[in-house]
Amino acid sequence: MPRGENLPRRKKHIMLTVNGEKVEADVDSRMTLAEFLREELDLTGTKVGCNRGECGSCTVILNGMAVYSCTLLAVEATGKEVLTIEGLGAEKELHLLQQAFIEHDALQCGYCTPGMLLSLKALLDRNPQPSADDIRIAVDGNFCRCGSYPNIIEATLDAAARIATMGRK
Repeated sequence: MPRGENLPRRKKHIMLTVNGEKVEADVDSRMTLAEFLREELDLTGTKVGCNRGECGSCTVILNGMAVYSCTLLAVEATGKEVLTIEGLGAEKELHLLQQAFIEHDALQCGYCTPGMLLSLKALLDRNPQPSADDIRIAVDGNFCRCGSYPNIIEATLDAAARIATMGRK
């Protein structure tokens, strides 16, 4: 019998804010934040690539910080604010970072894109005028199999300039 299989599953009540909306649920105490977002809230923009905090495809913003949602338990998000890719842009208007990604061809297959965008949104929120090196460091934990890094850097620099000009985040 696999380890832990005979242990009782414990449900925990969680309350958090996801993309500006209050959410409450009873979840298995072992459920990750990524699983909760995808399976319970149907927010499938949060991808799960490696499921062990190595690829960055599951990146979300938790209380202003980019985090791997596959390495956090959903219960650890209780009382916190989570931003997923679904909450980044308005319903009918892309975030300037998303628009810049399109214009600079900063995505190819798109699997890493949600995690990249959220890592970069967190960067721009704390450093509105990043250098190319700042951007490289911000996405250091986000793996892009297609190799779009040069375009991602260009897109982010462009988005930062637009945000500064337009005065919005």
